[in-house]
Amino acid sequence: MDDFARGNVPSSELQIYTWMDATLKELTSLVKEVYPEARKKGTHFGFAIVYPDPKRQMYRVKEIGSTISGRKGADDSMTLQSQRFHIGDYLDIAITPPNRGPPLQGRMRPY
Repeated sequence: MDDFARGNVPSSELQIYTWMDATLKELTSLVKEVYPEARKKGTHFGFAIVYPDPKRQMYRVKEIGSTISGRKGADDSMTLQSQRFHIGDYLDIAITPPNRGPPLQGRMRPY
């Protein structure tokens, strides 16, 4: 969150252009196209929306779901629009390789 607070983005930023009806599974596929390490079966993708809070002049984060490479999951068909993503928001994707321990559990839905 510190990176966003300074008006910057994380150094590992990836810019993609997509539609509001894009699913988390489709976004997972886009990331895997440019990040070969994420193609391994069992790689976990945790999605969160980072959005500005104009009342406090800071950014907030809302965890929205997760996918796992090579497996079907409950959040695969979730769309950005269904989670109230707005144009100008950021999508934060935490990528955890397989065998690196369980991903951090926030409000993510377990499989």
